[in-house]
Order: sequence, then structure tokens, then C-alpha cells
Amino acid sequence: MSYSVKQTRRFARQYKKLNDNIATDVDSTVAIIATEPSIGERKKGDLANLLVYKFRSQGQLYLLGYTLDEAVRLIYLEAVGPHENFYRDLKRQ
Repeated sequence: MSYSVKQTRRFARQYKKLNDNIATDVDSTVAIIATEPSIGERKKGDLANLLVYKFRSQGQLYLLGYTLDEAVRLIYLEAVGPHENFYRDLKRQ
């Protein structure tokens, strides 16, 4: 049984700026995460509650950061973007 998915404002703004081809890849990645939420890699330190799933689109590495709420079976999409400065920008929130 898959989890429900919600977008944060940050994710929605980043998603809106993506190219259509990359947005399609993000959509398929979100579908994968919804069926198997533990697939992401859990971060340590300041971002300990964050899971990150890495995928390639148009020859570039992209990261999708999300958090889980097991009690209500909900996935919060936190951020999406290329690897460059991804973690630095997340820490600034």
C-alpha cells in the first residue's frame, strides 16, 4: 500500500522552475518513493530527519529530499534539484 504525498512550498517552487523533461523524471521518482518510502538514504547530523533519493535526468545527478510521517502514512516532499549546493540550501531553511 502506497503512502500519500504532500509538497512543501519550497518543493513546489523548485519543481515549477524545472524543465518539462526533468519534471517528468521527478514525477516517476515520486511514484517510486510513494510505493517504497524506505528507498531513500537517511542523512546524518543537521538533516537527520531527511531521506534523499538520487536519480539521473538528462545526464545530470538530481536529488529528491523528503521526510516521512509513519503514523499517518504521509510523505512530505522537501526539495528537488541538482546535487550542487543541495544540502547547503536545505540547511538554510
